Amino acid sequence: MSTSTVSPLPPGAAAPGHELPERRFTLTRADLVRYAGASGDFNPIHYDERAAEALGLPGVIAHGMLTMGLAATALNGWFGPSAHVAEYETRFARPVVVPPGEGVELVVSGRVDAVLEDSRIRVALTAVCGGERVLARARAVVVTDR
Repeated sequence: MSTSTVSPLPPGAAAPGHELPERRFTLTRADLVRYAGASGDFNPIHYDERAAEALGLPGVIAHGMLTMGLAATALNGWFGPSAHVAEYETRFARPVVVPPGEGVELVVSGRVDAVLEDSRIRVALTAVCGGERVLARARAVVVTDR
C-alpha cells in the first residue's frame, strides 16, 4: 500500500474551520490479502471477483475496517505520532472497489470542527474513492500534546 505524507500541524494551528491536507492511499488486491491475514477476515468478497459479483457487488471490495483504519491513519499524519484517537465514529456509505492491477486511490481529507478542553480536537473526516464518498458522518476526537 502506498501513501502520501504530510507534515504535522504546528502547535496552535488547529483552529475551527481549518482544512487539513489530503492524504492519499493506494490500495491493491495484494494489500487486501495482507489485511485479510492480519485481521483474520478471509471473506472471498475481498479477493475473489466471482464471489463478490455473486453477492451483487461491483467487484472485489476492500475491508470496511481497512478503509476506516486508513482514514484514522490520516489523523496521525495531521497531528503527529504522539497524538491519539480518543473517539471515532463513521458509517460505511459505499464499498471501496479494488480492481486488479494498479489498484485504487482512497483520498482522505479533514476539517477541524472544534478545539476542545484538555488538548482535544474534534475533526470531521471525508474519505473519497473514485469521486464518491465511501464513509459517511466520519468524526474523530484527537488528543494532542499541544
